[in-house]
Amino acid sequence: MRILYLSVEVEPFAKVGGLADVAGSLPKALQAMGHDVRIVMPAYGMVLKSPRWEIEKSVSMLPVAVSDRLTLLADVYQTTLDAVPVWMIDGDDFFRDVTRSEEVYTPGRDAYLFFCQAALETCRQTGWIPDVVHANDWHTAFTNVFLREKTDWDRTAGVYTIHNLAYQGVFGRDTVEAAGLSWRTFNMHQLETWGEVNFLKSGCAYADQVNTVSPTYAQEIQTEEFGCRLHGLMRHLAQDSQLRGILNGIDVELHAPDRDPRVPFHFSPYNLVGKEECRAALCHELGLDAESGSPVVGVVSRLSSQKGFDLIRAKTEEILGLGVVLVMLAIGDPVLAAEFREIQAQFPSQFRFVESYDADLAQRVYAGIDIFLMPSSFEPCGLGQMFAMHYGAVPVVRKTGGLADTVEDGKNGFVFEHRDADEFYAAVKRAVAAYRSRDEWDVLVRNGMTQDFGWQRSAARYVEMYEDALAHRGRSAPSSNHRHAAKSRAGA
Repeated sequence: MRILYLSVEVEPFAKVGGLADVAGSLPKALQAMGHDVRIVMPAYGMVLKSPRWEIEKSVSMLPVAVSDRLTLLADVYQTTLDAVPVWMIDGDDFFRDVTRSEEVYTPGRDAYLFFCQAALETCRQTGWIPDVVHANDWHTAFTNVFLREKTDWDRTAGVYTIHNLAYQGVFGRDTVEAAGLSWRTFNMHQLETWGEVNFLKSGCAYADQVNTVSPTYAQEIQTEEFGCRLHGLMRHLAQDSQLRGILNGIDVELHAPDRDPRVPFHFSPYNLVGKEECRAALCHELGLDAESGSPVVGVVSRLSSQKGFDLIRAKTEEILGLGVVLVMLAIGDPVLAAEFREIQAQFPSQFRFVESYDADLAQRVYAGIDIFLMPSSFEPCGLGQMFAMHYGAVPVVRKTGGLADTVEDGKNGFVFEHRDADEFYAAVKRAVAAYRSRDEWDVLVRNGMTQDFGWQRSAARYVEMYEDALAHRGRSAPSSNHRHAAKSRAGA
């Protein structure tokens, strides 16, 4: 299949969160399965100016009719991510002012309307018409709208992935005209939601198939508690077999503790000496005093209550009272940040709060800690717990979303159920007690490290979704014969 994969952040070019990890690894897994994949992302100034990448302009001055009144010119740059071609779209200086990863999500509505339309125009200009258009999160959602409303590619299927339902991209009704669409589309079955235009809802309404990034989260968003006012739509999609949950994976070649150049010492599930050396190196780097027999506890996350930092803050002093060392790498909520800085001043040899986004330090934290905290209020999938387990850290998580799908209490981590600080603290205490029983701990570590977090299984499920989306278009997928042959071999 020809698969157009759109994301506004792609590892290693631009990364804010887990979407970048997925966008940088799933297309490679699909390409390895024999599919023809193109990644499309904005041409950020920080990427175009970086000497790290070999980027060349492939299309110049491409007219993009954003609306009836506005045509903009796009330049398309091209590079590769391993074997996958990457198109980077530039135009009207929407993205050139982005000089840091923290600015990736600042361009705004009109920039994303342009980007979505330009992605399709690039396909048309190059003669590469996709079988499947795969949009991710609200910023690229209108690609599916334009696919149906502005092209005649009736046999091209639209797929949409919700990475976090809480971020929907809601704008005024003037978005209809800004996108060059007919007012007939402004209805509850297409663009309109509560009197405004909702990008995420629109992407779902126009897609042939929708998924989110874990099976449990796909069930949760059908409830009022987790549905962010779209639970009715999610239930409707599920009833029509148009919603599914596919668990994310991680790039196990890039993130390999036995050869990762970003960590100071290497280790494996059955040779953990390097893990102990990484632990000592991390404490030395951050000026922390880890006593013998006491675990190093860590957090790598966006600093917000959604990630459970309100629970961590409520119990920080008590957790430190267990005799642990605590490392926190996070950036976000300024109020929480100020409180954690105060705690660091009180416990300078035991607690370190690093308020920044540092991808290399994140790897050293995963490799150097013993216990990883992720008490999220909700978690569509979560990659942090996967990275932690892969690098020999045992997670403490709340039973929600992808955390519930990847962490099993007492087998590869510790799980608590309710969003309650006392329950969270009790789980941390159980983890610390287990750490001090080395035989039990080594089993937990090895169970996590040997768990299959690779993309192979999940990529196959995406291919199945693409085939179902094409069937919804009334056509069979080019790869369907391979799929049926594989099933026949398995049956034989």
